[in-house]
Amino acid sequence: MAHRIGFPRCLYYYTYFPFWKGFFETIGVEVVTSPPTSKEILDRGVKEAISDICMPIKLAFGHLLALPPDLDYIFLPRYVNVSKEDHVTFCPKFLALPDLVRATLSDLPPLLTPRIAFREGRRATLRTLREIASTFGVTSFWTVYRAYRRALNLQRRYDQLLQQGYLPDEAMAVLAGRKVDITRPEGDLTIAVVGFPYDLYDRFISLDLIKKLRSYGVRVVTPEMIPPQVLKKQLARLPKNLFWEFSNRVIRAALHYLHEEKVDGIIHVIAFACGPGTFVDKMLELETKEHGQVPFLSLTLDEHTGQAGFLTRLEAFVDMMRLRRMVS
Repeated sequence: MAHRIGFPRCLYYYTYFPFWKGFFETIGVEVVTSPPTSKEILDRGVKEAISDICMPIKLAFGHLLALPPDLDYIFLPRYVNVSKEDHVTFCPKFLALPDLVRATLSDLPPLLTPRIAFREGRRATLRTLREIASTFGVTSFWTVYRAYRRALNLQRRYDQLLQQGYLPDEAMAVLAGRKVDITRPEGDLTIAVVGFPYDLYDRFISLDLIKKLRSYGVRVVTPEMIPPQVLKKQLARLPKNLFWEFSNRVIRAALHYLHEEKVDGIIHVIAFACGPGTFVDKMLELETKEHGQVPFLSLTLDEHTGQAGFLTRLEAFVDMMRLRRMVS
């Protein structure tokens, strides 16, 4: 019987899932994901996690509990860094998540929590992957190397699809061999929606923001549609790097859309009680004020966010931009 490993559909799922799916399947391990986010999953996470932590971490607890109980392991890596930029890491809550889970949830399958530090180079990465594979009895270097190469190829194809305008669930469907039509009606407005991927692309917690904007006749662009080499060009506009990987991506994407690619407005999506997100939000507010030409809206989401007030702010923002265009 093949080994089975669980992958919660949250946090790193929207960024790195194709890599790990490709790796595990190549070494003969079946990957099982938790269901898409629902109110039940979020409520379970809120009940089990500590009250003053951010919603994405609460949601992670819910997704862990939503995985089948008969798995061999749950994959919960401790991501340290992925880029070659010095002093850039991930949110402390992400780094501590395996410890938080072990201290809080006692009825889960065993956790597999490798340290992921891609900045240390390919040799160190392969060493980590061999340690992961050995957990499932796979000891052949060439099997692991083949799995690594396939994982890289899948991740590269996934990133390319995102840059072409596919949303993560659409890109994953394409990788799985399904046909996806991403033809979008041409909108009269273009809005950049920026934020951490696990906030933007989880349709439940984001209240399906991107779909709603498109239903208003808006063309939506996101950070994942910008190639990394283009994002890096925005470094010159900042006095220094931020400390957090996802924060750097968001601020650079917003600066790109503010200065390089014409947009009619910018919406920043942030989870309540997110420290790095709050820091980025203030930077974006100051940048857009200084620029003076592009309206900016900050949307804060938590487990209590209701549709009514959310839609009112969204519709008002879109109407304001259309009125602004008429009188300009």
